[in-house]
Amino acid sequence: MPNAFALLGLPRAAALDDEALQQAWLAASRSAHPDQPGGDAARAAEINSAYETLQAPEKRLKHLLELHEVPWCTVPIDEGMMSLFSQLGPALQNVASFLKRRQSAASALAKALLAPQEMQLRDQLEALGTTVDEQRTQLLTTLPDLDSRLSSGDTTALSDLQILQARLAYFSKWQAQVREAFLSLM
Repeated sequence: MPNAFALLGLPRAAALDDEALQQAWLAASRSAHPDQPGGDAARAAEINSAYETLQAPEKRLKHLLELHEVPWCTVPIDEGMMSLFSQLGPALQNVASFLKRRQSAASALAKALLAPQEMQLRDQLEALGTTVDEQRTQLLTTLPDLDSRLSSGDTTALSDLQILQARLAYFSKWQAQVREAFLSLM
């Protein structure tokens, strides 16, 4: 992929202002839109892809690592994340098991008897979702400092960027799983 930052006229940065990103995308896509004079469908697609890459912090950091030519490597999760994962895994399995029981419940009484467990699962998912959101938000607050370290030539900043990108990717996946499980209970 071409440099998404350059396509949208933005600086290479881990932290981007959402409003500035959207404005840059709108300006670039207006000029490249195929319905405009001089517009180009391929360029418009590149601009949309660049926006999609930069909009999600985990994708943005991955792209930034690619631009810095940092090779991919596995990043182990820390104890705090492992603890959260050890709560999340069983909760998601419990939801899947509950959904099977609810689907096989034939009578209104059988379904009504499952209501307390459903409520308990919803509460558990809501609490886990809040924890995931809070921890992800906390990681996002470190992006400006990381940009500062990158621009000052700190040699450890790229490895920290790699770790942060991996953690954000985990949190993003976990957010989606919690959201999907919660919606399946509706």
